[in-house]
Parts: sequence; structure tokens; C-alpha cells
Amino acid sequence: MPITVGNIELHMGPQEHGAADSLVAPIVDFIGRAKSRQNLMIAVQEVDNKQIADAIIKARLRGVNVDLVVEQSYLLGKGRPDSLDEAYEPDGPHEINRNLFNAILRSTADVKIDFNPNIFHQKFMILGNSVLTGSTNFTTTGVTKNLNHVIVIHDAKVANAFKNEFSEIKKGRFGRESIGRDDSPREVSVAGIRVKPCFAPDHGPEMEIMKQILKAQKRIDFAAFTFAQSSGIDDALIAAHARGIAVRGVLDRRQANQTWAAKDALKNAGIEIAVAGGTGGLGKVHHKMMAIDDQLSIFGSFNYTKPANRSNDENIVIVGELFETDQAIRKAQGKLAKAARKEIDRIIDDFG
Repeated sequence: MPITVGNIELHMGPQEHGAADSLVAPIVDFIGRAKSRQNLMIAVQEVDNKQIADAIIKARLRGVNVDLVVEQSYLLGKGRPDSLDEAYEPDGPHEINRNLFNAILRSTADVKIDFNPNIFHQKFMILGNSVLTGSTNFTTTGVTKNLNHVIVIHDAKVANAFKNEFSEIKKGRFGRESIGRDDSPREVSVAGIRVKPCFAPDHGPEMEIMKQILKAQKRIDFAAFTFAQSSGIDDALIAAHARGIAVRGVLDRRQANQTWAAKDALKNAGIEIAVAGGTGGLGKVHHKMMAIDDQLSIFGSFNYTKPANRSNDENIVIVGELFETDQAIRKAQGKLAKAARKEIDRIIDDFG
């Protein structure tokens, strides 16, 4: 069952690999709540899961105004065709993306591809005053094989922040083109819990994460798909460890063993690092998730890399306040942070 605290729902998945929650269910359910004449805005890297595509098409058929933006790379063939016939009969690993894209387009949804030369890496939807985001791509692998999370927030101010970002996307302002066009990120209160959405590269999520690391008093736990030495987050974690903070993390096995990865630097500094994924039918450790002092948690699509911070389109959501004094709010925000740490512990114990 998802962790529900006030107007915030946290889903850890997939169940296919022992996690608590389905990942496809909250996505399909969110789309399913859309009613005729409501606006459903979707910004996601790719769609190759038919169950999710069917939900989008059904929404449009019942009169929902559907706006969808996806990364164009997953609609391209395996390369430039060698003949006219090959152009009309493409093949390759992304044919399912093209088929589903065309089906959604035929439903008369407003479907667009991004023109960011870098990665359009968002994973969010907006419906009324609700937002769904997290690390989960709308793909069969994303919802059944990779370790991911989904967070749903029901709040008008949070929804407005994501609506503003979607408006920028629809105007074609991607990556560096969006810098300087948005206000600085603002903290809002969601049923008393501090929530701060940030978008890359506009708001520098890397700096926001580093700021929270600097405030840590006891422990930091994280799960990250891609963690590069070019990120300042590794230096912040090493500095936190040096001042006595317990730091523990799990990285995706394949990404962690790249020459540019931060794994060795973190381990050499004495930080406990596990790797998982890519064995026994398990896909990737695809989380981008951090829990600090069992009180503050960070979710979203943001990988710990320089491109993610400077040129890709990404988001994070910071939930909680480390110096919160209200005990009821501390208990509530702590429930989310502890759920994140519990899943990190499970990944390390079961797969690390």
C-alpha cells in the first residue's frame, strides 16, 4: 500500500521485484480521474506501455483535453533508412513508441515532441490541483522491471508550479532556453508539510540538494541511477561524512561502474555504497531519491549529473523541513522520509 500523509501519496515499486506498490496503477488511476473538459497535461520522456497509452486514449475519448509532450529520440528509427521502403516500414526497439504515439495522436490529443537537443527527462502529469511525478518512465520496463517511485501531491500551489513549467515546455523553451524565464522556486505548505518543487536547469536542483545535505545532522540515505563525479553532490556527501554524518547509498550497477561515476570517490572517502540491478531479472535502480535525518525526502526525475543540472529538463520535489518544530508535522513528514529509507534498505538487503 502507498504511504499517504495528508495530501501526499508515495508509491514505491514495482511489486514485481518485491516493492510495496504497483507503479502502473497510480499512473493509470491518475489519468482515469480526468473528466470531460478537464485539462490533463503530461510531460514524460517516453510512452511504450500500452496500458498507460490506453488510459490516455480513453481519457481523450471521454472528452478530456489531453496535452502530451515526449522526447523525440524514442520516436526515431534505428538510423537513417537506406531505402524508401525502409522509411515506410521502420523497425527497431522503439517501434512500440511510434505505434502508441500514433494511436494517441489519432485520438485527437494534442501531442508534441520536444526540441531540446539534450534529454527531455520529465516524468509528470497535472490534473486540476493534483500532480503526479517521480522517477518512473511510462514504459513497461519502467513500471515492471526498474526500481522506481511515484509521488502524487494534491495542492493548487504545487500544481501551479508544474503548470508554469508545462507552459514553458509547450512554448518550446527547453533546457538552457528556459533559464531566467521562471521565478525562483517557492516553498509551499501542503497540509502543513513544506514542499518545494524545482525544475532543471531553471532552478539548479543540484544546489538545492547540496543545501539540504549541508543541514543534515545524523544521516543521509540515497538511491541514484546515474551519479557522476561532475556533480557537486558527491563532494557535499563526502564533506557530510567527514563531519560525522552517516551516509549510505545504492547505485545502479551498470552506471556506477562507468569511469565517470562517483562510486569510487564516495567509497574511498569511507561512505557505504552498494550497487544493484541488471541481474536476476531486475532492471535498473532508477530512483533519484534521498532521505535526510528521517525527516526530509527528495523525489523526482533528476539524476546527479552535470547535464541534468545544466541542459536537460528535470524536476525534483523536496518534502519536509529538517528544523521543523511542530511535532505533528515532524511525524507526518518523517513517515515519508522513513518510507524512502526503508525502500533503500530493502534494495541494499535484497539486491545489493
